[in-house]
Amino acid sequence: MHPRLARLSCVSALFLASAPASSAHSQAAPVLGRWDLVVTGSNGTYPSWLEVTASGRDALVGRFVGQFGSARPIARVEYTAGALRFAIPHQWEEGNGDLRLQGKIEGERLTGTLVNPDGTSHAFTATRAPSMRRASAPEWGEPIVLFNGRDLTGWTTQGGGVSQWAVVNGVLANSANGANLMTTRTFSDFKLHLEFRYPKGGNSGVYLRGRHEVQVEDSPEREWPASTHNAGVYGFLAPNENASTGPGEWQTYDITLVGRRVTVVLNGRTVIADQVIPGITGGALDSNEGAPGPILLQGDHTAVEYRNVRLTPAK
Repeated sequence: MHPRLARLSCVSALFLASAPASSAHSQAAPVLGRWDLVVTGSNGTYPSWLEVTASGRDALVGRFVGQFGSARPIARVEYTAGALRFAIPHQWEEGNGDLRLQGKIEGERLTGTLVNPDGTSHAFTATRAPSMRRASAPEWGEPIVLFNGRDLTGWTTQGGGVSQWAVVNGVLANSANGANLMTTRTFSDFKLHLEFRYPKGGNSGVYLRGRHEVQVEDSPEREWPASTHNAGVYGFLAPNENASTGPGEWQTYDITLVGRRVTVVLNGRTVIADQVIPGITGGALDSNEGAPGPILLQGDHTAVEYRNVRLTPAK
């Protein structure tokens, strides 16, 4: 064969090889993207989150956030004629089976069933997650003192545990595993400052809008911290260094949240710089990501202390 014809033949072969991928991904287009789920269980509703993306020639993969825990990878999403399904290993749920989800696209809604690792079945509905892109940089308002140092005015408990929160010598202290604590006011975009102190082995978290947890934890010293370590956005964004000073020491967070974009400054060091939070984290209040939400302090793990909590809202 003439060399030029050989080259043309190779180009044609490459084009034909790529055609099925384009077709396969076009057919999968309705399910691609991020979804905010509302799951109905035996004790009411709870939030969840799903992301489906294209991978390579014709595969679909994704990530999933359950009622609690971190975002976990989905190795394969099967999608045919408007129906999808996948299975992933259990994480923190009861039972040792896989978590299995099957659903069907109906316009801009996804509905279906989630089967937990213990075999219980929960129905769900899902809508596409909002982009939350802002047209311009925010104009900041006046700072708001969220904790007055005297009592729990402006705060309320959340969760099923007994509250272990009290004000001790001007400090907002959680003495043991119990209820979470959240502001009665809700916020959209903001700059948040607070100081925290945890004991050895301590574990808490600061939920932005009640949906995105910035971890507070006595994390192990590692060269490459994980997203589940101190200052990480749980399961999604890892800090670029361990800037923690350790248990028993007061530390500071300065967190800016604009739309989905977050910057986390720990002890004066920027460890997450203007990154996008893909979705809700485990333990979120709800999956209504576009709505304002409270600041929530996690109290259902260990003892922890907070002070000097103030927020500057966007106008």
